Order: sequence, then C-alpha cells, then structure tokens
Amino acid sequence: MSTAAALRGIASQLDNPASLGRIIDELLAARTDPPTLLALGEPTHGIEAFPLLRNELLRHLVERGYRSIVLETDFFAASVVDDYVTGTPTENGTDVDTVLRTGFSHGFGAIPANRALVEWLRTHNAGRPLSDRVRFHGFDPPLEISGAPSPRCALSCVNEFLPMAVRPSSVHDLDALLGADTDWTNQAAMFDPAASIGASDRARALRIVADDLASALRRVAPTLRPADPAGYDHAVAHARTAAGLLRYHAAMASPAPDRIATLLSLRAEMMSENLLVILAQEQWRGPCLVFAHNVHLQRAPSDMSVGEDDVHWCGAGALVALPLGDRYVFVATDANPDSDPGTLQGVLAAATTRRALFPAQALRAALPPSIGAGKPIVPGHIPLTPADLDGSDAVIFVADTDGKRVQYW
Repeated sequence: MSTAAALRGIASQLDNPASLGRIIDELLAARTDPPTLLALGEPTHGIEAFPLLRNELLRHLVERGYRSIVLETDFFAASVVDDYVTGTPTENGTDVDTVLRTGFSHGFGAIPANRALVEWLRTHNAGRPLSDRVRFHGFDPPLEISGAPSPRCALSCVNEFLPMAVRPSSVHDLDALLGADTDWTNQAAMFDPAASIGASDRARALRIVADDLASALRRVAPTLRPADPAGYDHAVAHARTAAGLLRYHAAMASPAPDRIATLLSLRAEMMSENLLVILAQEQWRGPCLVFAHNVHLQRAPSDMSVGEDDVHWCGAGALVALPLGDRYVFVATDANPDSDPGTLQGVLAAATTRRALFPAQALRAALPPSIGAGKPIVPGHIPLTPADLDGSDAVIFVADTDGKRVQYW
C-alpha cells in the first residue's frame, strides 16, 4: 500500500463543525482518563485558519463541559479580557477595542479571530450563573521577543500586599536596587549579554529580595489567604513572576553558547507554572482548552532556528505533561498544501480535502523512514517533523489556507 493510500485510510476529514466535534469526541473518549487539559497548537501566529479552528473547537467543547480557554498571552493582562467576557463590572467600563488592545500581549488583539472569540464568549456568558461562564486566561509571562521588563511591578505588588510587620528587611532598598526601568528594558540585551543588567550586583540582590518576599507570603498564608483569597493569589502570581523575570535577566547576561535555548526554557518554565495554577483554579468547573504555538505545547523537545543556530529546549507542554500524564492531550496543526510530495506536509496534503485529523501514532507508523519536513510557508512557521509526532496525540492538517498572515504586530 502506498503512503498516500495509508494516510487516507487513517485520516478523518473535518469538513464542517459537526465532523470536527465528532472526531474530537472520539479522540478524547479513547483516553484512559478524561483530559484535564486539551492543547491545540498552531505552527505559526497570524494565519487565520488556526485561531478560527480553535474558535470552532471551543464552541463544541463548551457543550461538553469545558469552562475555560487559555491563550499564549500575558497572564496578568488576560484579566482584562476575562472581566469583559464574564461581565464583571469595572470602575470605568471597558469597550471591546480597549479590551483587545490591553488584554492581549504580542499584538494578538489585532487578529480578527481573537475579536470573534472575545465577542462570542461575552455573548455566550450573558445571563449565565458565574459558575457556568466560560473564563479567559493567559499563560505567558510578561515577556516579548525584544526582551523582558523590569521586575518592579511584580516585586512592588507583593511588597504592598504584605502587612508592614512581615515585610522582609531586604525590601528596604528596593527602589534603589531597581533603579530606572530603562536599565532593564534595553532591547540590545536580547542578543548582547554585555548590554544586560542581569549579572549586576543589583540584580543578584533583587533575587534575594524576590525569595524573601515569596517566603513571607507562604508563611502568612494561613491568616492572609482566608481574608482575601483573590488578593493573596494575585500576590503569589507576582512573586512567581518576579523570580522568573530575574532568572530571565540573569540568563540574558550570560555569554554561554546555549544562551537562547536557556531563555526559551525559562519562558517555558514560567508558562508551565502559570498553566498549572490555572488548572488548579479551574479543576472544579471543568477541563481547559489551551491554544498556543506547537513548540510551546508539544511533549517532545522543541527546536527552532535562531540566526545560524538550531536551539533545543523542553516547552511548557513537555513540563505540564509530566504531572498530568494521560490527562494532557496535545493536538498539533500544520499547513502548506504546496509542499514537496516527499515531505510530511506533502503527504498530509495529499490525504486531506479541507482539513483532516491524523492519529499521531498511526501517522508515524505509516510514514517512510526517509521522509522529512517541508519548507516554512511564512517567516515564523515551524513545519512539523516526523520526530514531533512522538510528542503529539494527533495532527490536524489544514489544506484550505493560502498561508497569508494577518498583520498583528
């Protein structure tokens, strides 16, 4: 049997929302344990076919008891979106354009499918009990490709939450240690370790401050958290973020040859911590759907080209899958209908009409050993490789996309 025939035999064509829902139901029903977290990846950002697929899938999953959506966007900024879609009153009120501009990081609020998602969530949640509303979360730390912010906001939020009597003595010099925010946000530091503040005496001292504040929070939890659960959890999130940002700045200052891989792995660590916190918060309401780039969600080690180097790290999906086990399900996606017939993308395209789902294990078994990956369709597209299938439960291939990217940055 030819490879094309074998793949057509295992492909489930997803020609409409009904077929998508049915096939996803069958995929999840085959699990030993019901999933806590269903992860849907995309091979690049800004191609509308992938977030539109996400929106379509979410509408089906909500009917199956899912009560939250988690995106690759800033953990703290996402609360603006959550307040809007759940109808939580805000002091000055907020319109959808403001929500899209301030509630998404990376410029993702400009993607039309994200506007459609926000508007659908708000309409769906209207008039429903609070416990039944679909919540919106972000799991990314406050990082951008151009660098990392000052830890000022994170450290100050923790310090201000703590009663004066339990604030550690190390915070007395906090403002002097932080200095100007521009000391931290120098964009040259992303690729020039010498431009980073992360190895300075001030930065090292702040890592002690961050540890002292986190310790103080833990020690007063029995009295502070019952009195203000939301405020306490918010402070803990900032303490976690402060420590992560300071580790990230320290890595930016390192001239080690694996510097970029270390930065990517530190971001993944922060992502995974945020995801596990969200899951703990949502566990009594229902499973979560998370949507992000494939490299963040796959179980297999991730890799990408940065300049002339290939970097490798374990993404957030690999880290979260360890404690979740079979309760973590990852569905990768890819596209490029014009790929070479001898590539993974080429043979998937030949077996796909509009969209098709391929079980990863069966797909890997049907592929010839010599098959490789196709070329990127746009900058930032990381085509799936046969090795990536080991970290996936299924692959959805999208054939009916022209690959044009929405301008979002």
